[in-house]
Amino acid sequence: MSIEAVNWAMDHAPMLRTPAGKPDTTARHVLQAMAEHANSKGRNCHPSVTRVQYRTGYDRRTVQRAWRRLEAEKLIEQDGMVQDRIRWKLAMDLRRPESDWEDLEREEGASREAAAERKRRSRAKHVTHSNDVTVTNAEAVTEPDVTHSESGRHALEVRDVTHFKAGRHAPSAAVTTNQPPVEPPTTAMAGVGSSTYGPQGLAPNAPIDDDGFAVSDVGRRWVAGTFPSIDVDYETEQFVDHFRANGQRRANWHAEWQKWIRRSAKYAAEQRLRGNVVQLPNGRTLTGTDATVAGWAAIADSFNTEDPAS
Repeated sequence: MSIEAVNWAMDHAPMLRTPAGKPDTTARHVLQAMAEHANSKGRNCHPSVTRVQYRTGYDRRTVQRAWRRLEAEKLIEQDGMVQDRIRWKLAMDLRRPESDWEDLEREEGASREAAAERKRRSRAKHVTHSNDVTVTNAEAVTEPDVTHSESGRHALEVRDVTHFKAGRHAPSAAVTTNQPPVEPPTTAMAGVGSSTYGPQGLAPNAPIDDDGFAVSDVGRRWVAGTFPSIDVDYETEQFVDHFRANGQRRANWHAEWQKWIRRSAKYAAEQRLRGNVVQLPNGRTLTGTDATVAGWAAIADSFNTEDPAS
């Protein structure tokens, strides 16, 4: 094997082309296998078809066709016979043009530019452009805290909040999601559902806050008459915190609140049946570990209040 012949076949031999203009990689591979059997001048190359098949993995007819193409392009020529094999001479004086490398570099650059363009277009798909931009006219402001645009619309519209108590729209709803209502709450839990975020207003309201959920007096009377052992304020706080945390919306918040109260009453009843429940004088129900601790405390109290004479 000659390093010179192999180097020529790998890098410097002209690249044959297929009828479609693509590189003839099959002929190239066969030429490289042949170069391993040539001397430094490209002579005395006489591998058998079987040997080239073994090196390349091609079938017999593919190797023979590649020889014919290489011979037609003058890259190899017959130089006698060795036993029953053709002896070949490699045309190591032929060199591929430097433009082949330049063409590959241009193709690589074009490929990178195309990839960058596809990336820019992909990013552009996530950006929404709109020509419908409202220009604020500062001179047209007639009321405090309200900005009017040229179309006569409020730049920040008043939220439409419905209270369950009377089924009416609240005229004092906040102008923005961070402005508090003008009127104070009318019941102890009427403020439940209002925004609990800080003064910076960096976090958005939960759906239950935007929908303006509030417990009506009718709902309170329903709990007192149907489930007197339920702490309505405590359960309502739990209800609001739950839906603030998961960010879900319900079509009817009052009906969902009633379901919550029923489930809480059912759970408390089941706990009482298990004997691990303590009912406090204020109507609050303790279950689980809280009930166990309260039970032991009650037993200790009973020992402390027993009559010593008995």
